[in-house]
Amino acid sequence: MAKLTVDHRVRRRSAIVIAIFAAVFLVLSLRVLAIQIGNYEEYQEIVNDQITRESKITAERGDIYDTNMELLATNVTVWRVFISPRGIVEAEEARLAALAESGGTAESVSQITQSELIAKGLSEILDVTVERVLELAADVTKLDKTVARNVEDEEADAVRAFIAEYGLETQIYLEATTRRAYNYDNLAAHVLGFTGTDGTGLFGLEKEYDEQLSGQDGYYIIARDGYAREMPFKYQSYIEAEDGYNLVTTIDLRIQYELERQLEATYIDSGAANRVCGIAMDVNTGAILAIATKGDFDLNDPWTLNESSAYVLANSGYAEGSEEYNALLSELRYAMWNNKAVTELYEPGSTFKIITSAMCLEEQVVSPTDSFYCAGSLMVEGWSKPIHCHKKTGHGHVSFAVGLQQSCNPVLMTIAQRLGIDKFVSYFNAFGYMEKTGIDLPGEASTIFHSSMGNVDLATASFGQNFKVTPIAQLTAICAVANGGYLVTPHLLKAFVDDDGNVIESYEDSVRRQVVSTETCRTLIDILEEGVSGDGGAKNAYVAGYRVAAKTGTSQKRDKMDENGQDTLRVGSTVAFAPAEDPQIAVLIMVDEPMNGSVYGSIVAAPYVANFLEVVLPYMGVEASYTEEEIAKLEVNLLDYTGWLIEDAITSMGYVGLDYTVVGDGTKVTAQIPAGGSQLAKNTGRVIFYTGEETPAATITVPDVMGKSASAANKLLIDAGLNVCIEGTQNYQSGAGAVVVSQSPAADTVVTPGTIVTVEFRYMDGTD
Repeated sequence: MAKLTVDHRVRRRSAIVIAIFAAVFLVLSLRVLAIQIGNYEEYQEIVNDQITRESKITAERGDIYDTNMELLATNVTVWRVFISPRGIVEAEEARLAALAESGGTAESVSQITQSELIAKGLSEILDVTVERVLELAADVTKLDKTVARNVEDEEADAVRAFIAEYGLETQIYLEATTRRAYNYDNLAAHVLGFTGTDGTGLFGLEKEYDEQLSGQDGYYIIARDGYAREMPFKYQSYIEAEDGYNLVTTIDLRIQYELERQLEATYIDSGAANRVCGIAMDVNTGAILAIATKGDFDLNDPWTLNESSAYVLANSGYAEGSEEYNALLSELRYAMWNNKAVTELYEPGSTFKIITSAMCLEEQVVSPTDSFYCAGSLMVEGWSKPIHCHKKTGHGHVSFAVGLQQSCNPVLMTIAQRLGIDKFVSYFNAFGYMEKTGIDLPGEASTIFHSSMGNVDLATASFGQNFKVTPIAQLTAICAVANGGYLVTPHLLKAFVDDDGNVIESYEDSVRRQVVSTETCRTLIDILEEGVSGDGGAKNAYVAGYRVAAKTGTSQKRDKMDENGQDTLRVGSTVAFAPAEDPQIAVLIMVDEPMNGSVYGSIVAAPYVANFLEVVLPYMGVEASYTEEEIAKLEVNLLDYTGWLIEDAITSMGYVGLDYTVVGDGTKVTAQIPAGGSQLAKNTGRVIFYTGEETPAATITVPDVMGKSASAANKLLIDAGLNVCIEGTQNYQSGAGAVVVSQSPAADTVVTPGTIVTVEFRYMDGTD
């Protein structure tokens, strides 16, 4: 019986153990089955990650072109130089082992280690210190430590020679990479923007269209075992990189260059403390032909401050490297990179009178011939003090057309009161001010405008004060007047193309809405053009041979004080479009805080707008159409008459309408003043011909004509036996106030008879 009892217990215990093992086996089997079937892909990916190595194939970033396919931004091959800390350690160990085997010692053969050799050699070739290379070499946990990026070919070749000379093939490496290169340095800097060290767009079009320009990186995947040996090919795969698309912009390089040339000139002449900006736009399509800010920066070295910003930093009083110093450096960089035309706000001042006038003409609350009286100010209900006109003595009795041309504030306040607050706000919205323009550049700012207006708000808004807009929003609204009333979207994208020139995507021109009628625009354009060609405040925007419609403006910066705590800071600007009979191009130049003399837009902006249009309109194929008065003032391109018979030279003078003087009794021209190729005023220009033994001699002292009127300056120079070349406004005999603001050669310079004295005239009476 005892035996049976023992056998029963054993069997029971055995059964329990077997059951436990069976249960564990079943659980494990189910788990394995789940891993092999249910979670196969997950674990297969883990295994693949452990045995595969992935190498990125970087996509080529797309190029950027102007509208005529002139290359603006591209990629160039540069090199990354890196070292292998492990390789250096292994090479040092091998060197010491070889010395020991030969019976020598490190001290008896060489005092310099591999790390020191490499650090010294690379520091002499690259912009890196010995200490930095030694620091990198000491990190033996890493296979790869970058010493320098963006190394040019010349330095890369020197590194290769260094490697070959000392047998450093397992310790120093070079990897081909690309660097973004901009063909014109600072030209169109704020348009193009730039990329970071990783190739990602940071500003401008580089950022706006980063995805399209970047393309899609590819990968090469290969499997290796624990000993770094390649495994069977079935684990290999290759994903080809897709290069980025090339961006064709609406920017015209020639127009961009001319705009920047004029902006640079007014930036220097006006002493603008807060930079200047400008935009040129196709009035019908919204295509941006040029856009720029000065001071700017070098696209190929964007982290280096420009001259004015560097001056601020150097004179900050902060210790270099201090927290305050670094904070200011960062602030100055971002301010320098910001596209003023898009990201900053300003009060448009009297240039906005174009928009107020368009509203009121459209609603028929005023006509061009309506009569007004300006006493120099106007009382507005709700305000205890009169609101002044820029002309404190008043304009007297004027028609609406003349009031606009003379930029009379009381006239504009009066017609705005007739229009009313509700309609003013409605039109303000319709002209696009309360929405972003949609320009394809990052960081566009939004208008600051209080739509809950009172009578005083309406009065000041009528002449462009007490609200803020971006320059791009202002010019977009002006284009709606220039093109017949249609609000378009400003844009820089013309098309994306691949490397074969196939168009992937192109911009479709769109009209957002019609704001005012074409008839209203036509009436307003004629008024504005007469303000340029006649005695209006925009006379400095005149261009001979072309009808230009323009309006100047000067606004007060009420939210920023000068160094004395006074609100004397101003913004001077001018908007214009041409030709007035069929507008094609509009331009805005804005000068923020001019400090050298005049602050008025008619002085610091309008002349530079005229200079811009004088070059760009012929380039665009717009033919000049001169009046008889303009034809009489046209200049003659002087031939080189040296070697001509004197009688033939005299005959030629009659054909071209120039006067002459003959010096000497020879039969042939041996010298002439001015030289061939010079420009002389028709009917008033004089050429001095030298014959025989006579030669030119400096005998005339140039008179001082600075600040003199046109007639007085001409008389002084011509009576002195000199020629006159006029720059700046060419209708200097219209109205009053045109005076000489520069002359070359300077007064008291001794020159030869017939020398050309270049004088620049500018109206000083258009103070708005």
